[in-house]
Amino acid sequence: SLSNLSLTKFIQEYVNVYSTKSEEGLFYALDLGGTNFRVLRVQLAGKDKRVVKRESREVSIPPHLMSGSAAELFGFIASALAKFVADEGDNKVLDGKQRELGFTFSFPVRQSSIASGTLIKWTKAFAIDDAVGEDVVAELQTAMEKQGVDMRVSALINDTVGTLATGSYNDEDVVIGVILGTGSNAAYVEKADAIPKLEGELPKSGNMVINTEWGNFSSSCLPITEYDQALDKESLNPREQIFEKLISGMYLGDIVRRVLLKIASRSSIFGHIKRTNLKTRFILRTPDISAMHHDETPDLRIVAEKLAETLKIKDTSLETRKMVVEICDIVTSRSARLAAAGIVGIIRKIGRGTPGDKRRTVIAIDGGLFEHYAKFRQCLESTLVELLGKEASELVAVKLTKDGSGVGAALIAAAHSQYLN
Repeated sequence: SLSNLSLTKFIQEYVNVYSTKSEEGLFYALDLGGTNFRVLRVQLAGKDKRVVKRESREVSIPPHLMSGSAAELFGFIASALAKFVADEGDNKVLDGKQRELGFTFSFPVRQSSIASGTLIKWTKAFAIDDAVGEDVVAELQTAMEKQGVDMRVSALINDTVGTLATGSYNDEDVVIGVILGTGSNAAYVEKADAIPKLEGELPKSGNMVINTEWGNFSSSCLPITEYDQALDKESLNPREQIFEKLISGMYLGDIVRRVLLKIASRSSIFGHIKRTNLKTRFILRTPDISAMHHDETPDLRIVAEKLAETLKIKDTSLETRKMVVEICDIVTSRSARLAAAGIVGIIRKIGRGTPGDKRRTVIAIDGGLFEHYAKFRQCLESTLVELLGKEASELVAVKLTKDGSGVGAALIAAAHSQYLN
């Protein structure tokens, strides 16, 4: 039943991800989705050369701005963007045209056009109340004008749609984009006449991109444990983003920590709890459990080092270290299998992946969890084969699509440029 995830709660994205691949010019992108944001400058040179130049800069957001006002946050972003534009130099590519920007905003929005959308709610560590219900593009546009930046926001997307756009730009068989990193989400291409909630004229292409916001999926069929319930209760957003809390990189390390804490409370194998960091939330990160999970040394030396350095658990036995690796494997395998179930749910929703279907189906995936955690990636891929069956899975492929949220925003901005004929 997990492979039939309900996709009824979706947000419509007014985006044409199928670029003609002939776009040319200089385009900017702003990627806001976490504690850092990136600004990018991408030069496109048509069908033959595609992306010929890409520059980017990453900026950390001061913590106080993540719970301040909308004007303060967008003012800070616009200031950084102004500095980045100032480094452009004497650029002849623009030829007097107004700069155009694709805005990747990786929070739930209700999108009313290609370049407008009102914020439904914040996720992650953001809590800026006066931005909820406001048009985030208008907020950014106003902030840029105050900074003297002559730039038009020509497209609003999220990171998942950007990954789908970048994937389809490089491979026409890409129909699903997935983020598996700090957070998680999926977007896919749906036939417009299969969307009951769609109002107004159907798009000329006959297709629409659906941003599923699957991180907020919740169901009694999900394998939720006492550790997940405790994590959710203590989170910034209780009873929300349940699926994301089971599968994304932000939470896996802390789930493992909670299991180890329970074991420590019932035995002495980790020593006295008060002398460890087992009660410190989020001290064990997903890169830590990945390092332990992939430890192939005979005495599990890396596991011993991580336990000592991060959790202050020293002098563990080999059997104890083996148990820790097994816990990492259980938590990570559950995450990968649930992510695969979500992907298969979408594949089946769009009528693909059946034994008689001869179309090639490619899933573009971006995010550090998928890119850097090899055992997670291997488990996801093997689960896809298990759920789809050997024959159908031969025409289904997953493809790492790096920096989809940045380059994808620039590509969609180009596809919706005010200067297109």
